Amino acid sequence: IELKSGILSILLKTGIVFTQLDLWLGLFYCDGKWKEATVKKEGSVISASMDELRDQTLEPQAQKLDVNSPVYIGGIPPEIQNTYKELGLEQGFGGCMKDVKFTRGAVVNLASVSSSAVRVNLDGCLSTDSAVNCRGNDSILVYRGKEQSVYENGLQPFTEYLYRVVALNEGGSVSSEWTRVRTRESVPQNVPTPSRVHSINGYSIEVTWDKPAGVIGAIEKYILKAYEEDGPSVPTTSAELADTGMLTGILTGLHPFTNYAVTLTACTLAGCTESLHALNISTPQEAPEDVQPPTAISFPTLLLLSWSPPKTPNGIITQYTLYLNGVPIYLGNGTKYVVKDLAVFTPYQFLLTACTAAGCTNSSQVTLFTAQLPPSHVDAPILTVLDSRTIYVQWKEPVEVNGILDRYMIYIANNEQNFTKWSVIYNSTELFLDYTIQQLFPGTEYLIKLAACTGGGCSVSEASRAVTDESTPEGVPAPKAHSYSSDSFNISWAKPEYPNGIITSYGLYMNGVLMQNSSQLNYYAYGLAPWSLHSFRVQACTAKGCGLGPLVEARTMEAAPEGTLDVFATVDGSKMVQVKWLAPNKPNGQLTYTVLVTGLFYADQ
Repeated sequence: IELKSGILSILLKTGIVFTQLDLWLGLFYCDGKWKEATVKKEGSVISASMDELRDQTLEPQAQKLDVNSPVYIGGIPPEIQNTYKELGLEQGFGGCMKDVKFTRGAVVNLASVSSSAVRVNLDGCLSTDSAVNCRGNDSILVYRGKEQSVYENGLQPFTEYLYRVVALNEGGSVSSEWTRVRTRESVPQNVPTPSRVHSINGYSIEVTWDKPAGVIGAIEKYILKAYEEDGPSVPTTSAELADTGMLTGILTGLHPFTNYAVTLTACTLAGCTESLHALNISTPQEAPEDVQPPTAISFPTLLLLSWSPPKTPNGIITQYTLYLNGVPIYLGNGTKYVVKDLAVFTPYQFLLTACTAAGCTNSSQVTLFTAQLPPSHVDAPILTVLDSRTIYVQWKEPVEVNGILDRYMIYIANNEQNFTKWSVIYNSTELFLDYTIQQLFPGTEYLIKLAACTGGGCSVSEASRAVTDESTPEGVPAPKAHSYSSDSFNISWAKPEYPNGIITSYGLYMNGVLMQNSSQLNYYAYGLAPWSLHSFRVQACTAKGCGLGPLVEARTMEAAPEGTLDVFATVDGSKMVQVKWLAPNKPNGQLTYTVLVTGLFYADQ
């Protein structure tokens, strides 16, 4: 029977059979108070108790126990220790005992019946009758000297010692009270590898281990650690177990279908030690986690679906099942599938199931649309001419949109460009059904088309035709007057820059007099005087009125002067003559004069 490291241990040997019972006490008995310990063997039942704590076990082959030898309490003499090596006896008991009794007989007075005692140290016990039950001072001298402190080494870990101080002088000595002290635990040594590991499921395992041998001190806790093979040196998960009486623990937080190395760590108050070796285990497969819904590349009548493996497969994926509106349409190991014969721009519900050997998991349901197309048909717009420069356009929404209507566009062309150049005059995502076109040209024919657009493209209607109301012409050009003789003009002009309708006639004003009113773009004027100045202006008319162009002036060509030229000569000194003359009656242009003089002249010196 031993009381060691917080355990009351009983080891019974009968023949070749060993029976052991360990009663865990912890530090329950280390409070300076008396504790009552009882050990019994009743048939095959071996039990032990200390105060309220109790435990028992069964002897495999029950035999009667006859005691016919001396009973040793607190240790055995050195001369017989070699006979019982298998008991692993250690240093003898240190502490106090009283009231020792057996099944038969009275209470034993240890002081009177004991035949020998070694280092009992019991006269400092708490009992009032310690003088009777404990022997005298058999303590070991630790220090002798004049210092008031001493350091003692070489003690046993987690062992209780009693110390007192004796002061001496020539007149005598005096002793202190006994002081109780316990050395600290040591760090556990030779922590065993777990003896058995069993998978509960893919996320947890049950680990069993043997109690570490040779631990001096109370084990405070066990720590189970699991390391992924070929992973970092940091454990994936761990579990602390404070109930050190249990040699089985559950380790959770593991990953399915993963190889782990499991170790055991034992801790005392002095520190922890992890087993040098690990026990390997592979967790089983589980149903996948984080199954991703399928994605799609959309076409108007088909969907090209694809999906990624689950983020956490938890095993080997054996198959995928693809559901369309709750109906399975694909079963296999692929990650792509084409769904055909679908309606244009229509929502469809898809769900993906991924399976391992352990089970299946569904993804979230996802709604996917087929692609859009342009609207099937767009009606031509309805045009209303409001005035000479404004057209009001109205239209209807297409019957078959084939998607989400995105915008309307209006194209316009006019007869001035022979309807060959189309311009976008309206482009808006505001899905109104009318628009007013302003700042147009009066009296102009326009073609207008409507385009309706979705995400799949645009459809353009047939063109509608409208003519703005006429107005008076604008930008009437100046006429061009060319004189090729001294008595006539060739006059021509172009069409107005803005006719604003159908030109009904052109009028030519010469010197303020209407000379011509016709559809001609030219006029010939003759019978004019040479070098005579004339003014010209063109008038263009529509049914709504007329517009005048700018005034232009021009002269006819010059002709030879007509009439007589009278000359007057006056002598002015011996060497000078003054000549004067009168202009001809009809100059017929800008005149220049030449004076001819005949006779004798002085020669230049």
